[in-house]
Amino acid sequence: KWSFLPNDGRPRYLTVNADESEPGTCNNRTLIYAHPHQLIEGILITAYANRITQSFIYIRGEFKRGAEILMKAIEDARRKGYVGQNILGTGFSQEITVHRGASAYICGEESALLNSLEGRRGEPRVKPPFPAVVGLYGCPTIINNVETICNVPHIVKNGWEWYTKITANPDNPKCCGPKIFTVSGCVQRPGNYELPMGVKLRDVIEIAGGLRPGRKLKAVQPGGSSTPMLTPDHLDVHMDFESVAAAGSLLGTAAVIVYDDTVDLVDVALYWARFYSHESCGQCTPCREGTHWLERVFARIKEGGGTESDLKMIADMRTQMAGTTICVLSDAAVAFPASLLKLFPEELERYIHRAKEVRPA
Repeated sequence: KWSFLPNDGRPRYLTVNADESEPGTCNNRTLIYAHPHQLIEGILITAYANRITQSFIYIRGEFKRGAEILMKAIEDARRKGYVGQNILGTGFSQEITVHRGASAYICGEESALLNSLEGRRGEPRVKPPFPAVVGLYGCPTIINNVETICNVPHIVKNGWEWYTKITANPDNPKCCGPKIFTVSGCVQRPGNYELPMGVKLRDVIEIAGGLRPGRKLKAVQPGGSSTPMLTPDHLDVHMDFESVAAAGSLLGTAAVIVYDDTVDLVDVALYWARFYSHESCGQCTPCREGTHWLERVFARIKEGGGTESDLKMIADMRTQMAGTTICVLSDAAVAFPASLLKLFPEELERYIHRAKEVRPA
């Protein structure tokens, strides 16, 4: 993203995306709580390298404590002379502003975040142009997440060769660096675990304590609520972007959600459908209407009123919603339903057959 900035004389901005709204994801919060000065240092290096004098940290509205920690860290840096005008007499100036959002999931999308930061409705923009060319206030803008910026000081200190050697999948040249995996669901020690990129899914689950005693693995969402499920057959998949994509899912935010054999996946589908129906910004018709209908369909199935036509509707909505909108929220909304229909059709069919048995002739 840094290389795309045009050198045309316009002001440049850096925006750190700390909106972290993906269900199951909380690594940004941990980094902010534990290492706020690491983030500030990363911002200063990034801004200096790209000739940026104003940076913003856009943080989720609920993270009041995180915002307070960051503001204190910025003031600490200012007192030491690392933030402000003419830093340490170098002629380089840098101001950092913490901006709390209003808790909208859609503002995790980079262009919706920029609209919100400008005081406008948080809706995604049509791209191109991309933020690196036309971003905040119409100027070139870098948007990186907290984890990326926190890596910058370590890369500068230790070198890019050091960074590329941090890998658990040396066969993939693109797989390098540390990655924070947020593991939740049916594991004994849910939490954040920093591991080499490319670690196997099996190892991620084991590091988080494994499954509860006597339970069997049913499925895993490897990158948060917006990613298709993987099955026990995928336990040896390397957790890097390319390997997970080849397995039919996405690494996403590396929020690993584990489901054991006690979990009703139709319950999960209804939960996610309600979330995406609520969080759709409503700008695009396929997403606005599709997320609403997905919620209705899964609620009907769960309540015992489902029919075979509902299964066809779920399949149809996958093709009608994915890739048809300005952002990928609609793709995210159909990811779990589509993989449920593909990998675990019996879970849905059980509800349909049960409904037939109790439905009057």
